[in-house]
Amino acid sequence: MNKPPELDILEMPVEGLAAYWLSIKKIMDARKGRDILDEEIANTSEPYILHLLETVFSGLETPLVRRLAEARKDILIDDYRTKIDLMRLAIFAIASGENPRITLVRMDSKFAHPLMTEDRAFDMATAMFDAIKPKGVDLDLLLSVNHKFRADRLLVKLLFFAMYARREGRQNLERFIPHLGSRFFSEGVSLAIDNFEADFLANHLESIRDRVMIDTARKMDMALEMALAIRNKVNYDNIFRIARTYMP
Repeated sequence: MNKPPELDILEMPVEGLAAYWLSIKKIMDARKGRDILDEEIANTSEPYILHLLETVFSGLETPLVRRLAEARKDILIDDYRTKIDLMRLAIFAIASGENPRITLVRMDSKFAHPLMTEDRAFDMATAMFDAIKPKGVDLDLLLSVNHKFRADRLLVKLLFFAMYARREGRQNLERFIPHLGSRFFSEGVSLAIDNFEADFLANHLESIRDRVMIDTARKMDMALEMALAIRNKVNYDNIFRIARTYMP
């Protein structure tokens, strides 16, 4: 049996997220009880959806649930924005041939304190040059980049790509593109390989970042309203009406 795809509120379409909550509604109506919720909590890693499952259906009063959801949304949006910015800085470095030490300083500026020392960051990034050499190595695992990684791990991977482009030439990154995972990062690297100017890319990707954050925040708002409606036993058709409000 194929494993169902993991939920990802940042990348999944709003229609897909709405369908998820509508399916929860259908199953809860059919099975009664909270077994389905316990199963979802046990098997869901998507942080905002997991937060809603744990709080909306916990018995907490609705005003508190809303405050907690807003706090969680703010934290996650900030985290996603930071990680996309790290990707954007790496793409700028690839396109411009920037000194990786400068790139690391730019990345460190996204945090109150550096995630690690410069020596450790470069040692770990340099180790990736050897890690990708053995025949049959899992490049999807080694080279994958996305917003789900811890920030320190993501930073090291991105620093590796900046170093590789500077040492080997950005054209040689093309063989890595199928393994990069993140659509945002892989498309940015592709544009850098195609010799788009670094400043143009930085501005272009900044605009995409802002759009993604706006869309993700709206999906989070929709998820909260749908979850609360399910908790309040609103009928299926009206929950669908709630979802449609958030759809373009």
